[in-house]
Amino acid sequence: MLKIYHAPNTRSLRLIWLCEELGISYELQTLKFAAEDLQSEKYLAIHPLGKVPSIDEDGLILNESGAIIQYLMAKHGKGRLEPKPGTAEHGKYLQWFHFAEATFMVPLGNIAQHSFIRPEDQRIPQVAAEAVESAKKILGILDKELAGKDFICGTEFTAADIMLGYDLVLCKMFGLLTDDYPNVGSYFGQLASREAFKKATA
Repeated sequence: MLKIYHAPNTRSLRLIWLCEELGISYELQTLKFAAEDLQSEKYLAIHPLGKVPSIDEDGLILNESGAIIQYLMAKHGKGRLEPKPGTAEHGKYLQWFHFAEATFMVPLGNIAQHSFIRPEDQRIPQVAAEAVESAKKILGILDKELAGKDFICGTEFTAADIMLGYDLVLCKMFGLLTDDYPNVGSYFGQLASREAFKKATA
C-alpha cells in the first residue's frame, strides 16, 4: 500500500491528484502544518527536514513531489499522462513539468514564507514584494504559452498540468489569478473542473 503524508494546501496535493487520475490506491496520513506534527521525532524519521509530501511504499520512502510523481507514473502510468519518451513532445512536457517546481515555486515559496508562514518579526516585505512581481512575470509567460491550448502540452492533460496546477492553487490563494491572465484563468478552470482535482482538494 502507498502511504502519502499530506498537509492541506501543500505540494502533497500533487500526489493525491495524480493517484486519483490514475486510480492508484493510497492511504492518506494527514498532518497539521505545524511543528507539533512536522517536527515530531516520528515524522522526522520519514522526512528529515520536516516537510511534506513524503511517501512510504513498502519501505521505500521518497520526499520530492516531482520525483514521486515520476516514480508513480513509471510504475503505474502505463504510458498515460505523458507523451512518448524520446519525442520532442516529451521534451516540452519535461520542461513544463520541472518548470513548475524549479522556477515557478521559487517566488511562490517566498510569498508564502514572507507573507504568512514565518513569524511577523522574521518576514521581509521587500522579499515578498519582489516575489509577487516575479510570479506575475511567470504568469504572463504562461498566459502566452496557453493561448489556443487546453493544457500546457496542447490538447492532452498530462502530469505537467498537475505540477503546474498546484502552483496555480497557490496563485489563487495569494490573489494573483487576475483578469490580466485570461488564458491562465481559463486553464485553471479546466483543471479545477476535473473530478480528480476536486477529490484531491476536498
